[in-house]
Amino acid sequence: MQATVRTVAFQGIDVLPVDVQVLVAPGTIAFAVVGLADKAVGESRERVRACFRALGLALPPQRITVNLSPADLAKEGSHYDLPIALGLLAALGVLPRESVEGFVVLGELALDGSLCRVPGVLPAAIAAQAAGRGVICPSVCGGEAAWGGFDSLPDTDRPPIIAAPSLLALINHLRGQQTLPAPEALMADDRATYPDLSEINPPLSGNPPTPSFPFGMTMMEFRLIQPCSLYQSRKISQVGLNSRTPILR
Repeated sequence: MQATVRTVAFQGIDVLPVDVQVLVAPGTIAFAVVGLADKAVGESRERVRACFRALGLALPPQRITVNLSPADLAKEGSHYDLPIALGLLAALGVLPRESVEGFVVLGELALDGSLCRVPGVLPAAIAAQAAGRGVICPSVCGGEAAWGGFDSLPDTDRPPIIAAPSLLALINHLRGQQTLPAPEALMADDRATYPDLSEINPPLSGNPPTPSFPFGMTMMEFRLIQPCSLYQSRKISQVGLNSRTPILR
């Protein structure tokens, strides 16, 4: 039993496609994640187990192998939880394999089965839209994904964005037993409260602060986003994807 789910890896603001390949086969009972995964990705095994247990599902007494392809690309972050879980559900026949085809999936699993916010949804959505794919993500990230520029998926009636509050709700939606609402593209409610660039003290040399984006300086980042256009907001949100402080959500 095998299934494949598409997700992404991040290198700076670049978004690279990653296939989560799940194989359930006879053999020594194990749950292995391979493909140059970091510790956060490796720990997804325990989150998936706990999440399945919360939903009343049990992993089969077989060997489960999850390969993150390409295997020589470093994988970091907790957003691999959801594609691993969906790939496993598809491999076990709980979900139709075609239900997850054509989507880029990312999201973190909580132990009770709910889906948690992950960084990088906006650049992942932009990349998915450019590739003719949709996005499956947590509901708290749906407003961010909606800024990806989606109209509709080619050759299908499925919505381009599926934003679910929990794994159970997502399973019911993909099986046609529930319809999740389409997310709306919203701006952050506190976007008008950011300080002004003039409030930053000049450096010790006496020169005025340079109006450019210095990576790692959160105070400067906040002051550079107001005012800015939608295009600029999207670009700044992509740069700040690892800081967990997106402007759009």
